[in-house]
Amino acid sequence: MELTNQMRNWTVTTVLVFLLLFFILERLFPLRAPRRPLLHRLWVNGGLSIITFAVAAFLVRPASFSAIRWSSETHFGLLQWLKMPFWLQAIAGFLLMDLSFYYWHRLNHEVSFLWRFHNVHHLDPDLDASTGFRFHFGEVGLSVFFRVAQVTLLGIPIQIFLFYELVFQLETYFHHSNLRLPRALDRAVNVFLVTPRMHGIHHSQIRKETDSNYSVIFSFWDRLHRTFRSGIAESEVKIGVPGYSDPESNSFINALIAPFRKQSEYWCLPANS
Repeated sequence: MELTNQMRNWTVTTVLVFLLLFFILERLFPLRAPRRPLLHRLWVNGGLSIITFAVAAFLVRPASFSAIRWSSETHFGLLQWLKMPFWLQAIAGFLLMDLSFYYWHRLNHEVSFLWRFHNVHHLDPDLDASTGFRFHFGEVGLSVFFRVAQVTLLGIPIQIFLFYELVFQLETYFHHSNLRLPRALDRAVNVFLVTPRMHGIHHSQIRKETDSNYSVIFSFWDRLHRTFRSGIAESEVKIGVPGYSDPESNSFINALIAPFRKQSEYWCLPANS
């Protein structure tokens, strides 16, 4: 228990340090020119994230830890059934966690009810590290069913779970950031990891581009599932959702209540645009 608490504290500190680092670097080496004022976006993204973090802290994480504890005590789950060294269990568990998140992310796009909530993440008119923690509390609340099923069926040990959560958060802030990497470095990194250029395409206002590049950490899941898209210049990628492209749609209150209202035509610009 003491080791677990130490890992949690270390994870929070590491995530905050890297978030600040990406926030600084993306302003020194921007990939795309901003379209909306930064302070307003930080107010909206920060406000949404406070509620989201509360739901995650009081619902998702306790449920996940309870499921992991039950899986460990009952020896239930794939990794509990397969007899293998811990190092091999760690590699297999990490990969399976990331693969299952690929499917969950894709479901949030393909199931209309889930997209109502995930859409709030996508309607941010710019993309930077702050978008990495901008999620609707409804999406996070609904994810509890996925997270419990994920850790239970996989039989993930707590150490692997916490390590994956750390890398997951760091990579989320990295690929949402507006950090411009040299193209040669970007191509080399993108062989294995999701980069800002790759994930920027996923946030495009063109639906066939948004419905691609679902991977969270490892980019090869998209290649294996034929959902990988590249070769689009960052200057051609317009961030956001067309039907919610007016500034009012991105106010804190409207973003908060958007999933519960009649939905706009996501992929069509407003008539007065």
